[in-house]
Amino acid sequence: MPLVRFDLATGRTPETVRAIADATHRAIVDVYGIPERDRFQIITEHPATQIIAQDAGLGFERTEGVVMIQVFTQRGRSDEAKQALYAAIHDALAGVGVASEDVFIGYVENGPQDWSFGFGRAQYLTGELGVPSAS
Repeated sequence: MPLVRFDLATGRTPETVRAIADATHRAIVDVYGIPERDRFQIITEHPATQIIAQDAGLGFERTEGVVMIQVFTQRGRSDEAKQALYAAIHDALAGVGVASEDVFIGYVENGPQDWSFGFGRAQYLTGELGVPSAS
């Protein structure tokens, strides 16, 4: 059950923004095997001057088309699974026109006690939801 946040510069069409969200979700479903309707995404658009994403010393330049993605999910997946997810998101976004250097992913892990889906309860702890397995 990842929560995925997107930060991107304004200027894309609504259809392109949706394609970015859809492609990312498809990659997560395919790699992690989550249910199709287990989808929680927040998309925020900013003026290009409000996103600063340099190369961290890797020797390339990003464009104003950078897509900053934060994946919040339960801990337990292997480094190999995470690497597979990064590659799948990259490939999916390439399919909708996002350049390789413009895909930035931050991955944040937490536990079942850190989620409430409503009604003031931690549904993974109360048993209302089964704790997802780390696939």
